[in-house]
Amino acid sequence: MVAAVLAFAAILAVWVNRQVLNTDNWTTASSRMLESPAVRDQLSAYLVDQLYANVDVEAQIREALPPRVQPLAGPAAGLLRDRIELRAREALSRPKTQELWEDANRAAHQALMRVIDGDVESVQLDVKALLEQTEQQSGVGGRVAGALPAGAARITILRSDQLDGVQAAGKLLKSLPVVLVLLSLGLFGAALAVAPGWRRQAVRAYGAGLVAAGAGALVASSLAGDAVVGTLAQTAATEPAVRDVWGISTTLLEEAAVATIGYGLVMIVGAWLAGPSAWAIALRRNLAPYLREPALAYGAFAVLAAVVVLWWSPTPATRNPVTAIVLLALLALGFEGLRRRTAAEFPRADRADAQQRMRQGLARLGQSTRATAGAAAGRASELAATASAQARARSAGSAHEPSAEDLRLERLERLVTLRADGILDDEELRAEKARILSGDDGQQPPAPLAR
Repeated sequence: MVAAVLAFAAILAVWVNRQVLNTDNWTTASSRMLESPAVRDQLSAYLVDQLYANVDVEAQIREALPPRVQPLAGPAAGLLRDRIELRAREALSRPKTQELWEDANRAAHQALMRVIDGDVESVQLDVKALLEQTEQQSGVGGRVAGALPAGAARITILRSDQLDGVQAAGKLLKSLPVVLVLLSLGLFGAALAVAPGWRRQAVRAYGAGLVAAGAGALVASSLAGDAVVGTLAQTAATEPAVRDVWGISTTLLEEAAVATIGYGLVMIVGAWLAGPSAWAIALRRNLAPYLREPALAYGAFAVLAAVVVLWWSPTPATRNPVTAIVLLALLALGFEGLRRRTAAEFPRADRADAQQRMRQGLARLGQSTRATAGAAAGRASELAATASAQARARSAGSAHEPSAEDLRLERLERLVTLRADGILDDEELRAEKARILSGDDGQQPPAPLAR
């Protein structure tokens, strides 16, 4: 339990370490942020605000206009503001401008690292180069850019009164992830050492703990995101940008959490393979002839490990040489435990017997599949036959049911028969015929007559 709790804390510490203290990851994240339209909108608005705050654009326009139209400088400056903001958004989507944004963020993060080491006293994100690029794209010319003060478009990330806390937190975060990971793994190893008869349960429990830790980190990220967005987004217009920034910043956290869930599932599956269930015992029996031979067993393990860990590299840890070696070592320990257990359970396992059992099992599976498919086909055939019979019955019933016109004709034919037999005379025939044709005979439709 304690090892699982430490694993949860390690996920958060690893994320902060990799996101905040790694210059390359910081710069990559900043580049992805600029790909967001919402972020570009907010940054372009900031650049235009900086331009108008540091330069009297109206005065610059007034100087360029003839005296008679100089009163139009104010409205022209307002119209120009919208044009500059539109051009700024377009410029921020271009590779050259994005490179300037990356350079500014890289320089800011390098200053942050020097703050942690105690070399500098402040951290600022200098986007003046972006402002100058925006000015060029907007067509204002070089006069405005030349009038920008040196401190324009600088975003203060850390103030001097925050340096002590940042330095302490930075030094702690440099070593905290390694400490937490080692403590978690060490406690897990201690659980295995003190309970020899409970090792499979310990592996399964720690795997479940890792799954819970990863899921908890994802939940914490979601809840923290709502809190961050609610705190930093002062208006509804800025909320999409803040949410996108948080989503990009927590990408590494989500990767670490999902990877931890994957590690836990691998441990749970491994514990199941070593368990007492009928399927697990049958699988170990069939694999025993191969697992009892170390060269053959570890050859297959090496191929599988090379494909999954070195080629596929599904998690961030598998893409780091040091952590990849640690993962391979842990997998090898678990594999060796399963191999020894299987060899002790089935010391006389033979390949021919295993192959025969596998063929028999596949044959039984095929027979069962065919029987199931045959039963399903028979049932479908019965349902189809029943539906067809019901349809024919409905069709036959509707075909033999006489209509009103058929009944009228039948009565007329009966009148002719009665007249021919002498039962009715001509006058009675005409009267009855008139009543039938008018529909006023006052009788229920009779059953069809046999002819």
